Amino acid sequence: MSKHNIFYFAHEGAYNMFSHGFMSFASIGITVACLIIMGTFTLVAVNANAMLEEMEAQNQILAFVDKGLSEAEARAMEQELRSVPNVAGVTFISNVEAAEAFRSRYEDDELFQGLPDDNFRHRYAIDLVDIGQMSQTKAALEAVQGIGPGNVSAYEDEAAGFITIRNVAGIVCVVLIAVLFVVSVFIMANTIKLTTFDRRDEIAIMKMVGATNGFIRWPFVYEGFLMGLFSAVIGFFLQWGLYEAVVKSIATNDTINLITTVPFQDMWGYVAVIFAVAGMLIGVGGSLSAIRKFLQV
Repeated sequence: MSKHNIFYFAHEGAYNMFSHGFMSFASIGITVACLIIMGTFTLVAVNANAMLEEMEAQNQILAFVDKGLSEAEARAMEQELRSVPNVAGVTFISNVEAAEAFRSRYEDDELFQGLPDDNFRHRYAIDLVDIGQMSQTKAALEAVQGIGPGNVSAYEDEAAGFITIRNVAGIVCVVLIAVLFVVSVFIMANTIKLTTFDRRDEIAIMKMVGATNGFIRWPFVYEGFLMGLFSAVIGFFLQWGLYEAVVKSIATNDTINLITTVPFQDMWGYVAVIFAVAGMLIGVGGSLSAIRKFLQV
């Protein structure tokens, strides 16, 4: 493709877009709306996944050491516990520390304040790499000498719940994004189809004098590309403003910090790339879909 042809195709594509001002505006507006909805679901999924990862990090296993072992013997087990598959880290908690934490938790109840330290056992708080393997890790920890069967406390039901929520959220997000993407391509294709319909006689004449399908197709591809790019730019900045408004609202109303959000500044680059790629694919895909029928002359 020569430099002259590139300028010609770009000029024709831009002319086609502006010559159908209202329809082009409507198509860009609807595509922007679809991109924002897709972006919103994606950002919700990203934040939900971040919250779940934070919850997973707090979902620890407690491995209780046999009561007959001294503190020194209990501490000596740390390296063996670290070598268990799927263990990300271990923290030793002596019986004295466990007793102090228990009394602090129930400081208003005098019944628990007199409990001696010997009533508590040395233990390890264990962080996991993947909570989906919690059952296997629990069994491996119970096999360690000095721990034994029944001495590992693991919240397996809660872990399964986290995994289910994450999987369902991911599937719903992917399905919705796919549906909205198809809708956007369909809308873009119908808009560009109006341009091709107005020029169907011109296209037929160009075909009869020997113009190739590629030469006829490229202006419409550029038109779709420009419309998709404009949609992506407008959608990105609207998404940014909407996200910041929602984050500000959450920060104002969530006084107990129950909901955590990922700053947009940490992911704006990824969002920009996704919007640009999605917008251009929608535009070019719609163009190719619209022009195919009119090339069969």
